[in-house]
Amino acid sequence: MMTTNIDQLTEQYPLVKELIELKEIAWFNPSITNLEEGLPYVGLGAENIQDASERLKRFAPYLAKAFPETAKTGGIIESEVVSISAMQDVIEREYSTKIQGRLLLKKDSHLPISGSIKARGGIYEVLTHAEKLAMEAGLLTESDDYSKLFNEEFRDFFKQFSVAVGSTGNLGMSIGIMSAKLGFSVSVHMSADAREWKKNKLRSHGVNVVEYEQDYGVAVAQGRKEAENDPTCFFIDDENSQTLFLGYSVAGERLKKQFDEKGILVDAQHPLFVYLPCGVGGGPGGVAFGLKMAFGDNVHCIFSEPTHSPCMVLGVHTGLHDEISVQDIGIDNITAADGLAVGRASGFVGRAMERLLDGYFTVTDERMYRLLGQLSESEDIQLEPSALAGMVGPVVVTNDGDYRKRMQFDDTIMSKATHLVWATGGGMVPEAEMSSYLEKSGL
Repeated sequence: MMTTNIDQLTEQYPLVKELIELKEIAWFNPSITNLEEGLPYVGLGAENIQDASERLKRFAPYLAKAFPETAKTGGIIESEVVSISAMQDVIEREYSTKIQGRLLLKKDSHLPISGSIKARGGIYEVLTHAEKLAMEAGLLTESDDYSKLFNEEFRDFFKQFSVAVGSTGNLGMSIGIMSAKLGFSVSVHMSADAREWKKNKLRSHGVNVVEYEQDYGVAVAQGRKEAENDPTCFFIDDENSQTLFLGYSVAGERLKKQFDEKGILVDAQHPLFVYLPCGVGGGPGGVAFGLKMAFGDNVHCIFSEPTHSPCMVLGVHTGLHDEISVQDIGIDNITAADGLAVGRASGFVGRAMERLLDGYFTVTDERMYRLLGQLSESEDIQLEPSALAGMVGPVVVTNDGDYRKRMQFDDTIMSKATHLVWATGGGMVPEAEMSSYLEKSGL
């Protein structure tokens, strides 16, 4: 993009100037609409989520056998919701802001198998592909006990096929581990910002890790290229995959069930605010879609991004979506939040969800590290930096009077609100790595 175009862009969209200056920004979407009006743009509905949910139930007996850590939940990959009232006190003191309502944490950071939110979408897409191949070969029917997949006959069958994906880390972990367990030959194309321990963990599962000195976009492009040259190779496209998106979306109905069990009410008088870290957008987009289908217009989804990788807010705010990258406006896309180090947002997610997302905000790496330390000290919960991106969301909402006024969130309603921070990863971070994160928190 030429400098003159940047000048035009910043003139038309002053917020872009703040992004270029790496400032922490908050932007609430003036075009937000209700679910009924916004849903047609997604192109998916409740029946698609139901289909995904049923598929995961079919695979549950297999997962319980293949991954003993899922046996206690019957092969269902799910995370708990916990109250973090001590952290709420810390945030209120740190930001001199009274957060009305309660603060909860959704621990997708501790999902079994791969220890991140990507265990939802990544594993689901691999299972969907495996089911399709096995059914086409006459080896499997929907009425079968899927635990039969856990034997050598199926591993030998899947060995004929390969899977490829481009990743900054966590998606590669979930797809690599799941594909290898089934028997697929799998290559994970990893960008420069991927953590060494994630590469090592994948290799320990027999995964072929291909490393690049460039960022996420290059890793994806190379993964796609490999698949194009091999008819037996299935490329998992984090930028455009509806299957990944639907794997994440099942989280909505499951969270609703968890809230029902805890007696947490969500309605017009008891709004739910959910803060989702955003990289390319597939994970948070799919979860937000599922939440909207589960809670309707009473859930308010807000994406958070690093100041050095604000690709989704850039794409949605300018209306250019995947036609613009952060590098086009001179931002380096280098962040400690490796899972969020994406320069160009998913055009599919941006266009599908833009009318259903309340807003976006950005945070510095320094803030994520500090929050990481504060959460560890106050709640003894350890997360990776990117998982802390949403933690100041309640402060952002509380302090934006214009947004609250437009949405008619007065103090009475806010006092009955639930704030849910979606923790996206960190459950499998090695101790030495976590110690270095905690050191950087400065606490």
